[in-house]
Amino acid sequence: MADKPREDKNDSLSVSWSDTIRFIKQLTHDLRNDLNAIELQSAYVSELEKNEEFKNELKRLREMVSGLASTLQGVSRAVGDVSPTQISYQAADFMEDLRTKIDSDFPTESAEITWDIQPGDASLNVDPQLLQEAFTEFFANAFRHDRGKGPLLVNAKIDNNRFFFTLHEPKARFELPTQHWGREPLRQISLRHYGLGLNRARAIVEAHGGELHAQYDPKISALITTLTLPLSGKCSEEA
Repeated sequence: MADKPREDKNDSLSVSWSDTIRFIKQLTHDLRNDLNAIELQSAYVSELEKNEEFKNELKRLREMVSGLASTLQGVSRAVGDVSPTQISYQAADFMEDLRTKIDSDFPTESAEITWDIQPGDASLNVDPQLLQEAFTEFFANAFRHDRGKGPLLVNAKIDNNRFFFTLHEPKARFELPTQHWGREPLRQISLRHYGLGLNRARAIVEAHGGELHAQYDPKISALITTLTLPLSGKCSEEA
């Protein structure tokens, strides 16, 4: 009796990232439509109901539905195309505006950042809103994931006609590979975080003609994220 072919249990279904994006966007669109219908129906029921306690419960229900809809909208945005509308922006002004945003978004943690900004009078071609989104993701990750003791160290400078930004995150240990940093969406998933932010941040940086790298230095126990951008006018010169 001939042996049956062995089933390869290591086989896995391969799905392209573009197909995954289409699925995520369609799913979030469908669910948000349903949530909007629930919210509208809840509002209608609230208008009919006279009992204040019941109306308050309906209000809390509507807030929960709205929060879930916002989460789905964020997921859809995270996998969306990156199409920057770039303007000339002084690097010093960009870093000043970024620091203001970080202070606003992280009012407690921002006191634990040491800034060393030396951008001179160089200019960048950037979409300020998109690029701030990418930088904010780096800081959010630094505050959220296994941060060690000590401040975050930020350095920004101009070198070889490029803008260099480095972020040192103190970490007693770090075991994740960094050779594909920002290119492995959905790899690290936790409550309300789906491994999409860093991938989008990398896409934003690259849409600006920049590069993103990370490496862990065990000698100083720090994860070092390095972001580089061309100076204003350098994109066309280097093309």
